[in-house]
Amino acid sequence: MKLASFKIKSSGKATIGVVLADGGLLDLHGASSGALPQAMIPFLELGEHGMREARALATRAALGQSNVIAAADVALQAPVPRPGKIMHTSCNFPAHLSELTTWKEPEWQSHNWGDFHFEHPTGFLEAPSSVVPTDASVKIPHFTQQLDYEIEVGIIIGKTAFRVSPEQALDHVAGLTIFNDLSARDIQAREHSNKVILLGKSFDGSCPLGPYLVTLDEVGDVNNLGMVLTLNGEERQNSNTGNVHYKIADMVSWWSNITLEPGDVITSGSPPGVIAGRKNPQYLKHGDRIDCKVEKLGTLTTFIVE
Repeated sequence: MKLASFKIKSSGKATIGVVLADGGLLDLHGASSGALPQAMIPFLELGEHGMREARALATRAALGQSNVIAAADVALQAPVPRPGKIMHTSCNFPAHLSELTTWKEPEWQSHNWGDFHFEHPTGFLEAPSSVVPTDASVKIPHFTQQLDYEIEVGIIIGKTAFRVSPEQALDHVAGLTIFNDLSARDIQAREHSNKVILLGKSFDGSCPLGPYLVTLDEVGDVNNLGMVLTLNGEERQNSNTGNVHYKIADMVSWWSNITLEPGDVITSGSPPGVIAGRKNPQYLKHGDRIDCKVEKLGTLTTFIVE
């Protein structure tokens, strides 16, 4: 099942729904006569009961039930427009870590990438206020000259998790989505040299997320999903979720040492192919279009503007 957060253009109503086979969206709040919430986090907090009700309503909708809105008549929001927290996993693709070691700026080299360890996942928090949906126009922040992209998978928590084992971890995952980790590399490098990460990854618009929350039963093997990022139609990143060091279950298990709550997002880390790793990097500029495609999850599109 594909779930979406969206606004109905004609009324401005914000709600959640199921994406049907024909592309239409079933308004779960309307179809349930208000029994199901209008927002994703309260819906996820209903657990399996909410999922069962959504599936039942979607089955009836396929037979002609009302409360189905055409895709052209809605504006998609991020599946979780304001997560409680975003747990970003660093350097989870070993090939991206190798790419990082080639960056010549002194601030990058001072981070001693060769000493990076894989004793357990490492990462940082990103600001929930930085989330934007698919098709968003993201402004280049005034403080950076080096705006970059990173395709990642977003793991959306569906059930509170605290110290869960890898074997239990996927039981606490509602589904997956796509994440584009927009990064101000010059700011990030300076922050790295001081052993912190904040503004370089958490400015407004730095976390495009979407287009949908795809439940695990529809995803299938979470460790075998193709990932492709294109910039203005040119392929830049091409990998697979099987190429990570820590699998999705491992990441959920480790990060559950912090209580994970419904709607929280864990990111997978990015494969190689970012702009900063190119021989003559040309950073993102006004008019650029980024398409992040992940098998089974759809396409997340971002437009860069001044």
